[in-house]
Amino acid sequence: MSKIIELKNIVLSYEGDRILDDVSLSIENGQFVTFLGPSGCGKTTTLRIIGGFLTPDSGDVFFDGKRINDLPPHKREVNTVFQRYALFPHLNVFDNVAFGLKIQKLPKDEIRQRVLEMLEIVDLKGFDKRRVNRLSGGQQQRVAIARALVNRPKVLLLDEPLGALDLKLRKDMQIELMNIQRKTGVTFIYVTHDQEEALTMSDMVLVMKDGVIQQYATPEDIYNEPKNAFVADFIGESNIFDAVMEEDYRVTFCGKTMVCEDGGFGKKRPVDVVIRPEDIDLAEPGADTALVGEVRSIIFKGVHYEMTIHCGGLDWMVHSTDAWPVGAKVGLNFGPHDIHVMKRLFEGSENVLEGEVTAEDTVSFLGCEFERENLGLEPGTKVRLTVSPKDIEVVSSDHADMVVFLESLIYKGDYNELIVYNYEKGKSLLLHSYLDQQVATDIGIKFKFDRIGIEEVTGVD
Repeated sequence: MSKIIELKNIVLSYEGDRILDDVSLSIENGQFVTFLGPSGCGKTTTLRIIGGFLTPDSGDVFFDGKRINDLPPHKREVNTVFQRYALFPHLNVFDNVAFGLKIQKLPKDEIRQRVLEMLEIVDLKGFDKRRVNRLSGGQQQRVAIARALVNRPKVLLLDEPLGALDLKLRKDMQIELMNIQRKTGVTFIYVTHDQEEALTMSDMVLVMKDGVIQQYATPEDIYNEPKNAFVADFIGESNIFDAVMEEDYRVTFCGKTMVCEDGGFGKKRPVDVVIRPEDIDLAEPGADTALVGEVRSIIFKGVHYEMTIHCGGLDWMVHSTDAWPVGAKVGLNFGPHDIHVMKRLFEGSENVLEGEVTAEDTVSFLGCEFERENLGLEPGTKVRLTVSPKDIEVVSSDHADMVVFLESLIYKGDYNELIVYNYEKGKSLLLHSYLDQQVATDIGIKFKFDRIGIEEVTGVD
């Protein structure tokens, strides 16, 4: 297959904030590609750049090998279906679908032939004279798709088109969209925040966070081989734990060193490990079981039981068709292929910050100041500060040392790992908390200043 869409080093900012940060992507002709991520991650912005509704600050957009940055939307071989279908209520189904062809002033016979063919493809044969306000939500959506496809675009952009439908109709329309894409052969680029939708329909899935592509792969690879904890946590249920890569194919977590199938991380490197709940087999505890834990809770989910098992000081989620009672001792078994090692979202395990001695026994960093007795450093001295994630607390804004933006929250079996961003200083911080917080909101944080490590930076002019 040939590349139909290429994005190269796309950057887009709004009011000083980067919405897209060096996004590069290739989409093959005839694929069904889904952009997936939480609200505000940049997926719709990327879609609008492809459609020509937004122009990037830098970077290039290519269509069939030709740069189209300056080409307006109506001259691109691209059509868009939005969540709000924007159908004309005073026109019937036929005239809604034919609208674009009439604007092109095509012959009436050709218009009729193309419209009726398209209505058959979207399973609306015989609906041509029906008023659109008398159609169901799913039927209206198919009219909107027919109207977009009848102009024979090479690419169809779909911006959360199933968002207004109920659950059953959404699932039915997922199948309809797959069938329409296969019948027409048109490249579909689909935006959603629904993980199941993305895994069900797509040839390729692109996962975004904070304007950065986290992973672009097949649904199988996204689920089975997530690149980092954000992808693993966002796609399905996961057990995600802190770990240390001892060497290639050997990783330590939950107090035990185990064989895995991953390498290339270096020796003694902090990493994340993910094990899917369905990849864990339960058995009677014994010498041949990988780990032993205690069942803390059990919930019947219809096709399986979801159990929380406390093991090695961590809470594990396990999906099994066998029920084990609360309080039971149970063995956990999994193989090297079930252990997926990932690069950490935050490099290192501590925060290393730049600071300065601003007065006698006073240190300033990130807009904060604190005193340290007998510091013994002259004002103006540059210092390196080491702050443990455990020494930063989440507090109300009224009692905070600073207010930061919560970029991500990952449960690590015993605590929540938070990555926050200080917009004023352009710095990310790592902290641990037992509190749940809403991602993509501002939160207050407070430092335990007496525990901050201070080291003079030498050799600085």
